[in-house]
Amino acid sequence: MKKLLTILFLISTLTTAHSTLTADPSERPLLPKKELRQAINAHDRAVHIHDHWIRDPYIYLNDDGYYYLTGTTLKTEEDGVIGIPAWRSKNLITWEKLDRLWAMTDSSWLPEKHGGRHNVPETLVWAPEFYKFNDRWVITHTTNAGVANIMVNDSPELKGPWTELMGKNFGKHHDPAFYFEDGKPWLVWGVLDLQEMSPDFSSFAGEKKRYAPSDRKMGHEGSYIIKVGEKYVWFGTAWSTDTMRHGTYNLYYATADSLHGPYGERRFAGRFLGHGTPFQDKKGRWWCTAFYNANKPTVPAEQAASMDLTDTAYTINPFGTTIVPLEIEERNGDVFVNAKDPNYASPGPEEVQQF
Repeated sequence: MKKLLTILFLISTLTTAHSTLTADPSERPLLPKKELRQAINAHDRAVHIHDHWIRDPYIYLNDDGYYYLTGTTLKTEEDGVIGIPAWRSKNLITWEKLDRLWAMTDSSWLPEKHGGRHNVPETLVWAPEFYKFNDRWVITHTTNAGVANIMVNDSPELKGPWTELMGKNFGKHHDPAFYFEDGKPWLVWGVLDLQEMSPDFSSFAGEKKRYAPSDRKMGHEGSYIIKVGEKYVWFGTAWSTDTMRHGTYNLYYATADSLHGPYGERRFAGRFLGHGTPFQDKKGRWWCTAFYNANKPTVPAEQAASMDLTDTAYTINPFGTTIVPLEIEERNGDVFVNAKDPNYASPGPEEVQQF
């Protein structure tokens, strides 16, 4: 009974992109490896590459030739312990499950111990990401209890032990991520908060700054920054109707000549790509991760193109990890981003912003 009550609680309360549980979404079986390889080589349509239950999938290409994958999951092992999972692949096709990187039970700052939000039955890891910097790894994540975390190791390999250098003093950061430039790590979170950190990640090294597109609010989560040529490209996530969990969960962006802006207008990057992470493959081509985030089972793409999606949340993504090819082009002194798959490339009829 206790287990059943916990499941019911999760269904009723985990209503963000990170951990929404709904009726089982459609399962889309993985293509045979030969077809997967052909689809990835073509770089012209979405490819479903991993079928483990995951949200906010994040892929990082490391200098050892492996792609590393992580994201929001409920349980990472058969022992039921909540933590940060990881997989790796040489080709985005065959994935090796790695040992759990870190368990919530290892935390030095569990919210119930340090004044965090108490109305959760257990603390869940949301939106983990990892980066290699100065020949060591740093991990960030947030939680359903309103407390975020940052930790580092002392190895060029993605493995523990991990040190929480700031512990509970790291504080509340929604969807923390990193941007690195000139030997400096910049913490990116919210939409858009930015703050320099010390190179060893033990402290903040500057004041917090907050930015916005020139014409409107970017969204509510999933900020991420890349640099293309001399342009800074800031990605953020919002619902197409500007109403939480109504319409489609989309990816938007704005560009600037400086990390600190000013940023231009909010542009459309891709439908159903909310909280997707752009990454480059070994050929230098851009992709964006995508996942299931809806209140309804997966809708066929041809149906989603014309149906009214304003009443609740919809997606064409199956559960697991899908990667969608992006075109990121420098043109006329600016950078433009668009999904190459037609099913993701255009705003839907319910989109409130006119592009």
